[in-house]
Amino acid sequence: MMETWRKKGGSAWERTKRAPGLACRKMWQVGKDDPRRAIHAVKVGLALTLVSMLYLLEPLFEGIGQNAIWAVMTVVVVLEFTAGATLCKGLNRGLGTIMAGSLAFLIEFVAEETGQVGRAIFIGCAVFVIGAAATYLRFLPYVKKNYDYGVVIFLLTFNLITVSSFRVSNVMKIAHERLITIAIGCGICLFMSLLVFPIWSGQDLHNSTVNKLQGLAKSIEVCVDEYFSDEAVTEVREEESDEEDKSCDEDPIYKGYKAVLDSKSIDEALALYASWEPRHSRHCRYPWQQYVKVGAALRRFSYTVVALHGCLQTEIQTPKSCRALFKGPCIRLASEVSGVLMELATSIRNRRHCSPELLADHLHDALQDLNKAVRSQPRLFLGSNCSQASNMLAVAAAQARQEKEPGGGGGGASSLLSSAKTDTSTLREWKKTRSKKELSAAERKVLRPQLSKIAMLTCSLEFCEALPFAAFASLLVETVARLDSVMEEVEELGRVAGFKEYKRDDDDDVVTVKCETPRVDVCLNNLPSHGLD
Repeated sequence: MMETWRKKGGSAWERTKRAPGLACRKMWQVGKDDPRRAIHAVKVGLALTLVSMLYLLEPLFEGIGQNAIWAVMTVVVVLEFTAGATLCKGLNRGLGTIMAGSLAFLIEFVAEETGQVGRAIFIGCAVFVIGAAATYLRFLPYVKKNYDYGVVIFLLTFNLITVSSFRVSNVMKIAHERLITIAIGCGICLFMSLLVFPIWSGQDLHNSTVNKLQGLAKSIEVCVDEYFSDEAVTEVREEESDEEDKSCDEDPIYKGYKAVLDSKSIDEALALYASWEPRHSRHCRYPWQQYVKVGAALRRFSYTVVALHGCLQTEIQTPKSCRALFKGPCIRLASEVSGVLMELATSIRNRRHCSPELLADHLHDALQDLNKAVRSQPRLFLGSNCSQASNMLAVAAAQARQEKEPGGGGGGASSLLSSAKTDTSTLREWKKTRSKKELSAAERKVLRPQLSKIAMLTCSLEFCEALPFAAFASLLVETVARLDSVMEEVEELGRVAGFKEYKRDDDDDVVTVKCETPRVDVCLNNLPSHGLD
């Protein structure tokens, strides 16, 4: 017992010693993934220092007093990672406070004329009606999407002013001071977000769309290459056995389509915040909702990539010799799909229309090559032992005739079938008489189940071996079909946004441009959290 406790204590001590190093490495990794996080942290610290001057400087404190805490709360709540998110929350907080204060003044003015008891009843009724109406408004889709935070601040401020005015005589003065401190806090937040190393939601949405296209292009190319590699099945089995030791995030195929599948809420949030941002460059007035439509088309496209990745992990695999017959056409088709996705990414990144070469017949030619390759190997999908199957069908017919004769039993039929497999004269005789004589009803009854069994025996093995590749090839063709919708949305984005016309000289800048947008999980961590403060 003591030895067990000693071992547990030693392991706990080792973990404790490693904890500071692990924490430091984790914090470094967070900043390395997106250096803008460190900049945002410095901005928040600077904003809090500025707003604290309302307390630290005596002249400011005498003018504002204890209500300066509202400025600090505003900075903590409103200052977000991107300028659009800060503007959205800041304006919502300001509008909600102004509307709540104005309505509270009106309620107080009317309540003063009703007496003490009537005033209490009037305030209670006003709180009920305004609270219920404002809460109901939050269910409206447009209000919930754009002004939900403002409605919450409205409810909070209205109830604080209205209810406290019944017991406090100078509540109007307090409300006025709070409004000033909230305005000071919002002003500091807007200054830090818009003028000090601003981070724009629209640019993040633009770059994340480029990254998603590039990730899908890489996923498809790697997936097809692994499927046709000689060690594909072995590597998949080894990955399954080491699943506990290796994270799925290290798989380039998984990383590519996971970023797309997880991007719906991020795209919608970035598009909303981008619509609040002021015009800061000639590229900022973009149809941000069209980026959301491009993301939706990419998610539909990524479902086929998920299915392609699943083909690498199926228990039944097509033999390498069979896969090798279609390696060239499949790799070419995947390369063409990947090239189209990369060209779409380049066109969005450089804000220009797609290359006319996208409209060429390379993709169609790759599809035709795959179709010809499949048609050139009909035995894999229709059964390779066709002649053997026809001979066995003849034997089955002879067996049916023998069972029809009197005295024919199960044993006789079994011996006849056994001898017929070696005696070709029976086959020749049946083939000659088949065209001259129709099968009777009894022969057909016996022949029908025999035909089914023989067909299953002769064709099932090779068909089952070719079936996994048939699924893989059909999914590869499906990616081409779904690629059309992605191209249409990107072309619509270029038309509405006024992208410049394609010039071949623009391709020289493709290699030198590097995406600065972090991964989707990084964007998710950067999104604001809507609180009730």
